[in-house]
Amino acid sequence: MASWNNVTTGTNSSIGQAPSFYLSGIPGCEDVQHFISIPFCVFYLIGIVGNCTVLHIIHTDKSLHEPMYYFLAMLSLTDMGMCISTLPTVLRTFWFDAREIEMNICVAQMYFIHTFSLMESAVLLAMAFDGYVAICDPLRYSSKLTPQRIVYIGVFIVIRCSTVLPVVLVRIPTFSFCHSHVLSHSFCLHQDVIQLACSDISFNVLYGLFVVAFYWGIDSLGIFLSYAFILRSVLHIASRGGKLKALSTCISHICAVLILYVPMIGLSLVHRFAKHFSPIIHITMADIYLLVPPVLNPIIYSIKTKQIRQGFLGILLSKRIGLAHT
Repeated sequence: MASWNNVTTGTNSSIGQAPSFYLSGIPGCEDVQHFISIPFCVFYLIGIVGNCTVLHIIHTDKSLHEPMYYFLAMLSLTDMGMCISTLPTVLRTFWFDAREIEMNICVAQMYFIHTFSLMESAVLLAMAFDGYVAICDPLRYSSKLTPQRIVYIGVFIVIRCSTVLPVVLVRIPTFSFCHSHVLSHSFCLHQDVIQLACSDISFNVLYGLFVVAFYWGIDSLGIFLSYAFILRSVLHIASRGGKLKALSTCISHICAVLILYVPMIGLSLVHRFAKHFSPIIHITMADIYLLVPPVLNPIIYSIKTKQIRQGFLGILLSKRIGLAHT
């Protein structure tokens, strides 16, 4: 491997050939990277095991075969996708100090990271619509959200989110990277990679803004409008207890929206307006954006949703009983 100085100054230049990039750990903490990897491993373990458990509970409990839980299963699948997309490069960077990543692998990782992020936002929009129908039009809930329509919604989300990114990602291998090849994170992000390019990146920048405005913008607007109608409907409920019960059903979803959108907005602002800030800020915001939703969503839904909580407790108790009999 080229020395770190050669990597930084760009002696491994890439005009006319696909370059390698070099991932970053946490600057200034190279001597303790193995210890830093421990909380990352814990987060990944919680995210993957937690979401797998949610999927198992929904699959095995026939009473949960309802629209709300189908959408929750979609959310768990996208959360697992976000975890698995970054897991290999993060752990190999911290465990083995293996920083080099080939262009094609980097582009593939970008595709999966950004695609699953878009899917998560779209699933949250679908869940907001589910809540809107359940509260504002409960008598027609089962007729509007039939299993067939839920399948159509899921297929539409996959097609909508998986076809938008190749347009810009296929351009990246054609760029020249004549300066530093060192990325800011231990995984590949589109906005991070194109900042290193010496070629004209205006199309990628403008297209990225279009994706943010059109996809994230429409999803957030749809979620906002759903809750505006939900709030209007709740205010027409006569009893205070009825209002609180209706609003309590939305708490888990509101938390899921906040833990996705707040870090996403923060990361976008940092990349655009705080380029000269400490690298620790960039790294922390990116890690929060990609790790916090998969870790917290199963916890939030297991706390606030009785059926999921009972499913978790049932699994834990069955394992404890099994250990007691061994």
